[in-house]
Amino acid sequence: MKDELLNLSEQVSHPSSRRQPTGSRRGPTFEVRVPASTSNLGAGFDCFGLALQLYLTVRATLRPDAKEACRVRASRSEGGASLPRTTDNLIFRTMSLVAARLGQKLPPVRLVLHNEIPLGQGLGSSATAIIAGIKLCALVCGCEIPSETILAYATELEGHPDNVAPSLYGGWAVTCTTEDGSVLALKKRWPTEVKILVVSPDVPLETKRARAALPQTVSHADAVYNLQRAALFTAAMEAAAYDLVWEAMKDRLHQQQRKALIPGLAEVLAMPRVPGLLGLALSGAGPSILALVQNNFEEIGAAIARPFHQQHVATTVRLLEVDEEGMKSRCQTLDAGFISSG
Repeated sequence: MKDELLNLSEQVSHPSSRRQPTGSRRGPTFEVRVPASTSNLGAGFDCFGLALQLYLTVRATLRPDAKEACRVRASRSEGGASLPRTTDNLIFRTMSLVAARLGQKLPPVRLVLHNEIPLGQGLGSSATAIIAGIKLCALVCGCEIPSETILAYATELEGHPDNVAPSLYGGWAVTCTTEDGSVLALKKRWPTEVKILVVSPDVPLETKRARAALPQTVSHADAVYNLQRAALFTAAMEAAAYDLVWEAMKDRLHQQQRKALIPGLAEVLAMPRVPGLLGLALSGAGPSILALVQNNFEEIGAAIARPFHQQHVATTVRLLEVDEEGMKSRCQTLDAGFISSG
């Protein structure tokens, strides 16, 4: 973790009035729910992100008398079966790192995970785990961490803010990293008539490998190409000029370079327009495909999946809504039910 994370601890308050459980076998339970996200949306490489109604939910129960620092139990949900059940879990590792930077000691906890987000599919699974870990650290240690600080912490751990910001704030987030390393984020309205179709091929693809496929420098022409289309995408969505979205989601910075990593991707990106399909792109680093749609969902999903099937690759098709709430948390004391806490 970088030194900047140490400096950010000055923004965190530690209420002295918070009651800490001592001597009991079971303490309070805290729950955090974080939505998945898709990023880039075509031309908006590393700056556009969109929260989706697909969730990671984590319950942390304090176990003051436990000998082990953490016990993890995961449901057999689609993305839950492959989550680590040890202290190597990204959620607990994030909790531990943030607690250390804040000068806090984590009490023993039991984590219960329910994850709907497929891992390694370009839907922000690591960003959701990091955000959940930061918020749970704050809750179990009795700290108040502002959302701007959560964004900064999570961006340092994730490496870029495009998935982090929408999962934290919800909706369509536009992000910018300044020269001093701080992160700016703006939440924009997403039109309710535009739905999200995600087609996920069963192809393993590590984000590190997908990042390594990108060149260190790009041509002036390619940079201008993406700038024009990222600006056009924003204007088109705000004006409901959906006939422009097809062109606005084209890209030269990352999708062409990743074709060789995903069998069938080249054919998907070259497919013609289908009625109801506004535009399509690689979701994050892939391998999932993001399609913005208004209707004709089954036909569009089948058309996108077809090139993968021709490569003998199975797919999962999801029709999703945009999550506008972002991260939510609540707590349960020993003598009361759950109370929402933002």
